[in-house]
Amino acid sequence: MNEEYHPTMHTDDVGSLPHLPGTELAGVGAIGPTGRPLPEFPDPPRLTSHGPARVIAMCNQKGGVGKTTTTINLGAALAELGRRVLLVDFDPQGALSVGLGVPTHQLDTTIYTLLVERGHDIREVVQRTRTDNLDIVPANIDLSAAEVQLVGEVAREQILARVLRPVLDDYDVILIDCQPSLGLLTVNALTAAHGVVIPLECEFFAMRGVALLIETIEKITDRLNPRLQVDGILATMYDSRTLHSKEVVRSVVDHFGEQVFHTVISRTVKFPDATLAAEPITTYAATHTAAAAYRQLARELIARGGAA
Repeated sequence: MNEEYHPTMHTDDVGSLPHLPGTELAGVGAIGPTGRPLPEFPDPPRLTSHGPARVIAMCNQKGGVGKTTTTINLGAALAELGRRVLLVDFDPQGALSVGLGVPTHQLDTTIYTLLVERGHDIREVVQRTRTDNLDIVPANIDLSAAEVQLVGEVAREQILARVLRPVLDDYDVILIDCQPSLGLLTVNALTAAHGVVIPLECEFFAMRGVALLIETIEKITDRLNPRLQVDGILATMYDSRTLHSKEVVRSVVDHFGEQVFHTVISRTVKFPDATLAAEPITTYAATHTAAAAYRQLARELIARGGAA
C-alpha cells in the first residue's frame, strides 16, 4: 500500500476522541488548533444545475502527507453535498484508484492513454464509484512513462487541460491527485487547475518544501496559467496530544495566515481501514469524527469559493 494511507499509528485512535479540535465537534467559535476561532460553515444550498467544473490540484512534492486520502474523502464529502465530482488519479502508484476499488492491473485504458494517444475520449475512461456523484479517471504504473514521452510534445504543459476539456460541463468539481514531485505531470495538473489545495503533514520537516511549492505555483501562474490560485493549506495527521503538532500548525498559520484552512485532519486508524475497504471514510465510518472533519472541509472549501 502507498504510504499516503499509512500514517504513524498510536495505540489509541485519536480520531475517536470526543470534542476533537479541528472538526465541527469543537463547536463554532471555539479556538481550534490553528489558534483562530472556528467559523460556522453551514451546508451550502443544493445546486439546480451542474458545471462548469472548478479544477483543483491536490499538490505537495513530499510523499505521505495525505494527498490521496484527502482527494478521496474531500471528493466524497463534496458529492454528499450534491456536487458532481470527478477524481483524476495522476500518480503512477495508482493509490487513488486502488483506494476506490479499481482493479488497476486489469485496465486497458487509463489517464496515461489519454495523455499519449490521440483519438480517445475521456468519457471512455471515466469509471463510476460506489459513491453517488463520485467518478474517477484511474491510473496505474503505465503513467510513470508519460513524463518522458511528453517531453517532446508541443505545448506539453497543457495536455491534461486538453484531456479534461470535454467533461468540464459534466461536473462541478474535478480533483487531481498529483504525484509527489514537481515534474512535468504536476506542472500539467497545475496548468489545468483553477486552484491548489496543499495537504501538509504536521511535522516540521514537511514544512520545508512548502515554500518551494508556492514558488513553483507562482511561476506557473506567471507563465502558463494566470487563473491559478492557492485555495488553501490543509494540516493533516494532526495529533492534539503532542506539542509538536500544535507548534507546527501555529507556525504554518504564522507564515501563511488565512491561506490555512480552519479545518484540521487528525490521525486515525480509520483511514487505512477505509482504504482496505476501498471506500471513503464518509461511508466506511459515517459518524466518525474523521468523516465529520472532511465534511467540514468540503463546506469550508465551498464557503471560500473553492468549489461550486
